[in-house]
Amino acid sequence: MPARRASLPCGGAAGNAPGVLPARLLRRIAALPPRRALLLAFGLGLLAALALPPVHAVPALLVSVPGLLALVGTAPSARRAALLGLFWGWGHFAGGLYWITHAILTEVERFWWLVPIAVPALSFPLGLFVALPAALAWRAAPGWPRLLVFAGAFILAEMLRGVVLTGFPWNLIGTVWAFAAVPIQGAAWVGVHGLGLATLLLAGLPAAGAGWRPLAGGAAAAAALFGLLGAARLAFVTPPADQPWRVVLVQGNIAQDLKWRPETRLPIFRRYLDLTESAIARLLPDLAPGERIAVIWPETASPFRLAEDAEARRLIAARLPPDAVLLAGTLRVEWAPDGRPLRVFNSLLAVDAEGRVTGGYDKAHLVPFGEYMPLRGLLPVRLAPTAMDISPGPGLVAIAPSGLPPLGALICYEVIFPGAVTPAPRPAWLVNVTNDAWFGFSAGPYQHLAAARLRAVEEGLPVARAAQTGISALFDPYGRPRTWLGLGETGAITARLPAPRAETVFARLGLAVPAALALGTWLAGWWLGRVRGRRES
Repeated sequence: MPARRASLPCGGAAGNAPGVLPARLLRRIAALPPRRALLLAFGLGLLAALALPPVHAVPALLVSVPGLLALVGTAPSARRAALLGLFWGWGHFAGGLYWITHAILTEVERFWWLVPIAVPALSFPLGLFVALPAALAWRAAPGWPRLLVFAGAFILAEMLRGVVLTGFPWNLIGTVWAFAAVPIQGAAWVGVHGLGLATLLLAGLPAAGAGWRPLAGGAAAAAALFGLLGAARLAFVTPPADQPWRVVLVQGNIAQDLKWRPETRLPIFRRYLDLTESAIARLLPDLAPGERIAVIWPETASPFRLAEDAEARRLIAARLPPDAVLLAGTLRVEWAPDGRPLRVFNSLLAVDAEGRVTGGYDKAHLVPFGEYMPLRGLLPVRLAPTAMDISPGPGLVAIAPSGLPPLGALICYEVIFPGAVTPAPRPAWLVNVTNDAWFGFSAGPYQHLAAARLRAVEEGLPVARAAQTGISALFDPYGRPRTWLGLGETGAITARLPAPRAETVFARLGLAVPAALALGTWLAGWWLGRVRGRRES
């Protein structure tokens, strides 16, 4: 293909019928000084962040995505287009990840100097995952070829973001639909990345060269199809009967700066015990014959190490009725013969009504800088809050302690990785425990919750989520909440455990489905551009 085209970037060749983006606007964009163009790209990326949870202003993408494509189309070189994509991504991730500052403010006396630089420093390299799609889009023909190339390359880069340097697939573009169950049902077939591909194609319609009427008709038809498929899946599929378990999600609402103080350890532990006992007392009169109770505490909810603290387990057992079980987030330590700690694990342990530990899971996918320090010894400062790095567990595994239905445990951000949350053999439900107190009252907990909701739909499994400060929820395999406790609330909520549904297409095939769709979209754009080029030559 030619390295550069003299045609209008979003309306076809000069002299053809004008597209949705007016030629006057395109000329003004082309005439922008380089610095203003970069600022505009950054601002458009910020605008796109409004589509993310919890705002879900999805129409913002109808301006942001075509705006970026218009900037790319007027760039003088692929390098300049990549820089515009970088700045768009920088703004987008800065707007979506601003809550990282809340985590720093929990220890502001130590890390005050990070406050102005942490979010920009993290968001800038993430912008590289938009720079490459922008450069590839620049080389494509205007209109549909450019949109198809950009959308396909964007999703492939987004998938790459989920694996590079242990991966960070936070705020995937498909999560903009996670405000309700209906619009995310397609994730059962194509995953959140497939939803993202459809989102970019819809949002980029103003840049595809269509007139207003075809644009409005196409967008309306696509949105209607989107909604009808989701509504039909929810309306015409009858789920099996619930499992004979009642789930109790306990949300202690403990501020992060109080969590590990010696004087607050016992009061925090008692709060969780009291909330558990109160919830069970409300639940027992309504318990059906044969039903059992599973209580779930959040990540590191217990300030005492339950694996080795028999007295803490005895206090737990005193609050549990017979046959009940507690799944509690706690730290677990392996000791050397001389009494030195060898390894520390972020764990989820099962404690039965007799105070015995009957099983557990050690977190495998750790948070860089939060649970361990990458490049240890090379960096002049330690950001991880623990004295020792957390050690990774062996990986995802299905466990069934104390007779529980087999479950897959996901601690904290392990739930954000599509296609990598379900162990083999396939469990009957997923349990996600997290400590979102780091995020404060920000968008962070809502974004984390959206990821958990999408995993339920993708895998066809119920997801029980217990969060330290919120948001705790139990989703059925269709992403519908059975119960919900909001951010910053203290309490315990209960619900029957939904049954799993049959394995979804995405659960069987995983990321191969959206990867094939994204690659096919990219190649279709490239091929369409080649065909158009031959016709014009």
